[in-house]
Amino acid sequence: MRRAIFPGSFDPITLGHFDIIKRGIDLFDEIIVAIGINAEKKYMFNLEQRKAFIEEAFKDEPKVKVVTYKGMTVDFCKEIEANFILRGLRNPADFEFEKAIAHTNRKLTKIETVFLLTAASTSFISSSIVRDVIRNNGNFSILVPDSVKV
Repeated sequence: MRRAIFPGSFDPITLGHFDIIKRGIDLFDEIIVAIGINAEKKYMFNLEQRKAFIEEAFKDEPKVKVVTYKGMTVDFCKEIEANFILRGLRNPADFEFEKAIAHTNRKLTKIETVFLLTAASTSFISSSIVRDVIRNNGNFSILVPDSVKV
């Protein structure tokens, strides 16, 4: 089975994340959207909300599961027998950052990272931009799946 983990904080899930997951469905037998838990980080949405947003967005897609995890992503991959890490790339800065992580992960394990370029229509969207729009009472609905409610 080709199982991929798509890790992130998803605070909140954006249309960019949604696009990568949807396109990944054709590449993998199962995609585990894995919400990392970091006690040091301040989130706009609590863990239950973030998980619910993603579950609702993919409620009709049996190949997508949503879980939470602590610790290193590669350790979690081994725990759930995921052979791949799926990541989206928006720009060259994302690539440089993600490349270093992918090389480290491959050095630690045999888990491969698969990169998908974001669609041109969503390449400008980030969770931090969405949070800023929300904080300033802007129309964030054009940046996130319908499941994201404030």
